[in-house]
Amino acid sequence: MNTTIEPHDLPVAGHSRNPGLPLDLEWVMDARANRSAIERRAASYGTRRSVKKEYQAAWLIKAITCMDLTTLSGDDTEQRVKRLCAKARNPVRPDILHALGLGERRITTGAVCVYHEMIPAARRALEGTNIPVAAVSTGFPAGLSPYRLRVQEIRESVAAGAQEIDIVISRRHVLSGNWQALYDEVREFTEACGDAHIKAILATGELGTLRNVARASRVCMMAGVDFIKTSTGKESVNATLPVSLTMVRAIRDYRERTGVSVGYKPAGGISKAKDALVYLSLMKEELGRPWLEPNLFRFGASSLLGDIERQLEHHVTGRYSASFRHPIG
Repeated sequence: MNTTIEPHDLPVAGHSRNPGLPLDLEWVMDARANRSAIERRAASYGTRRSVKKEYQAAWLIKAITCMDLTTLSGDDTEQRVKRLCAKARNPVRPDILHALGLGERRITTGAVCVYHEMIPAARRALEGTNIPVAAVSTGFPAGLSPYRLRVQEIRESVAAGAQEIDIVISRRHVLSGNWQALYDEVREFTEACGDAHIKAILATGELGTLRNVARASRVCMMAGVDFIKTSTGKESVNATLPVSLTMVRAIRDYRERTGVSVGYKPAGGISKAKDALVYLSLMKEELGRPWLEPNLFRFGASSLLGDIERQLEHHVTGRYSASFRHPIG
């Protein structure tokens, strides 16, 4: 079977930067979140629309190109990171790509995300590619290490070669409504990143309310982050559709107010291909076609890639293969 996927379905290079703006507390406090309306709208995704056959295959390839392939375990080794990077370089088996009509295309994941100690190993393994290395920072996942060390951690990860930095915010600033402190913190983190792109992890499962999520999103964008991200993946509640809808609408408001496009990264708990399709649908409907590219959308994922590859094999062969035939690293 030869299912052709058009060039515009493949990733484009380049990142926009967010210069930020002075903290506008009136705009922050104006943020509202109607939970019942948000939950009704979020529940409609995945039921109102669906993509099938070759269109589904194209969307799943798109999801792969928007993926931060991630390993954040205490038992990470250089060999594990090397294997993960090999998968990032060639995320889909060649026979499947040829059957999809993509044998000559260069398909890679959007980035590889690791702890600071694994940055050099990831850089070596990705040499000769355009795949960036992302590093979690600022006392990930809790963000409770001494403040000066959190800032220094960013600088050292950038010096080690990380092109993207995923920082965690101090949740206490959100829970106490200290928006000035949150802005000042994230602004300093942003400045410490220099030319590296910065993603702010809100840890939404620990923020209490969707209104807090909306307000924290606005503050972080004003402070100059390039992406806002749901979770560390270590909380009891990670990415959800209501939280995602709240955050992408904050991105839309920021775009309308400033003309600047900020990216979005759901992370934690997204492990099935069908879930990836729902999130892509949400991004397209709420923010438009530009947010289906890796410069503005990423999945924080580890096991998701294996299920997507399995679904692609089913598309070209008509049979489901065992999960162990699609190892991640």
